[in-house]
Amino acid sequence: MEVLYAFLFTLRFTLKRLDKMRCLRKRSAVSFLGVLVICLLFMNLYIEDSYVLDGDKQLIRESATHQLNSERYAHTFKDLSNFSGSINVSYRYLAGTPLLRKRYLTIGLSSVKRKKGNYLLETIKSIFEQSSYEELKEIAVVVHLAEFDSAWCDGMVQDISQKFAHHVIAGRLMVIHTPEEYYPVLDGLKRNYNDPEDRVKFRSKQNVDYAFLLNFCANLSDYYMMLEDDVRCAKNFLTVVKKVITSREGTYWVTLEFSKLGYIGKLYHSHDLPRLAHFLLMFYQEMPCDWLLIHFRGLLAQKDVIRFKPSLFQHMGYYSSYKGAENKLKDDDFEEDSFDLPDNPPAILYTNMNVFENYEASKAYSSVDEYFWGKAPSTGDFYVIVFEKPIKINRIKVITGTEDRQNDILHHGALEVGEKIVGGKKGRQCTTYLRLGEFKNGNLEITDVEHKVLFDINCMRILVTKSQKEWLIIRSISIWTSQPPNQ
Repeated sequence: MEVLYAFLFTLRFTLKRLDKMRCLRKRSAVSFLGVLVICLLFMNLYIEDSYVLDGDKQLIRESATHQLNSERYAHTFKDLSNFSGSINVSYRYLAGTPLLRKRYLTIGLSSVKRKKGNYLLETIKSIFEQSSYEELKEIAVVVHLAEFDSAWCDGMVQDISQKFAHHVIAGRLMVIHTPEEYYPVLDGLKRNYNDPEDRVKFRSKQNVDYAFLLNFCANLSDYYMMLEDDVRCAKNFLTVVKKVITSREGTYWVTLEFSKLGYIGKLYHSHDLPRLAHFLLMFYQEMPCDWLLIHFRGLLAQKDVIRFKPSLFQHMGYYSSYKGAENKLKDDDFEEDSFDLPDNPPAILYTNMNVFENYEASKAYSSVDEYFWGKAPSTGDFYVIVFEKPIKINRIKVITGTEDRQNDILHHGALEVGEKIVGGKKGRQCTTYLRLGEFKNGNLEITDVEHKVLFDINCMRILVTKSQKEWLIIRSISIWTSQPPNQ
């Protein structure tokens, strides 16, 4: 109990500091955010582990919200003690009905009335047109009309219902609205970063808009994709996303990014959505949504960005939803036509080369923009991939070196495939290998592998056939299987 009282004292002190810090610059605001997050997480730990009595729980809630005078604000924040629980909000279904079965992916869009241009219909159209019939069976699209102008909402719902009636009837498209009464105070907020008052109000409301959308989507699917309402999609983007998720099996991630812009193309596990929704609500007035997403990822221990190329989504809006200002941002990594992303089946990767810093073996086997980097290899050194189960391979492509280190290639090497695994988990290896080809100018590509190899492949090995003084970068290893993924 003494620890709890000490915590309450710290929390009250922190809240008092809030008023004094309103005019500080960016570094002060970010520092405060970090302190407050720690305090709230500490509070959550004590409450969830039943260390706090009911009366003390109430005291904590009152302390955490005492500076907020709005009843609506307190109503919205009443479930902060349970980060994994849903927010108590009643939504209006403007089009569509609740899902009858869980999907693989939910795509969430939040939209408001713009002073210039409107791209929502084009965005919805792109999602459906760029998906195959089989892909459509696995997705749900939720549009949150986060606008308090009921006439605009009614008109937009009519347009959506007319243009996408088939998808609404099929249960793939829902349009929802959160009543204004559930929103926290949006006037008189802190002006961090010297933003004008109307800009603070706009970005703060946007955080709440997304929080309510995330809260609604929490149980609809296994994964959730965040999009803006003015994007264009790559063809068969869902198939690519599924391949990427499969390639990350066994690794920890909070956010996978399929665009480098804002909060376009950000993928989450659906079980993280309640916590993310609470997080956006807690700090809705602190900073823009895309900055908060970075903090959320870091708090859940994903230090680095995991972004895939080419990008699957492109910003197409010319006018911003904020005052209709021009917004010409484009993702130069976007490719609209379907592209040949490798399957890269789940595997264990290891090498006997001297690895430089944290450029470990696994980084060459990912679609992320990263690579393996080893110090000068010697004859007989190897890089091995041991697949979780035997596979049939159609095509293999290996690229070494980078644009800025063009001499760090494999000057003399060969690629081999093997069967009959021996050894433990850490030292698994194949007993026999078949050589498929040799590297030329640091690269290698082999097609029709299934016609050249008569056995199911358990291992693949890159073998150094002659020592070199240059270091070795394996930039990418791409494998296309002869059977569909996950089969």
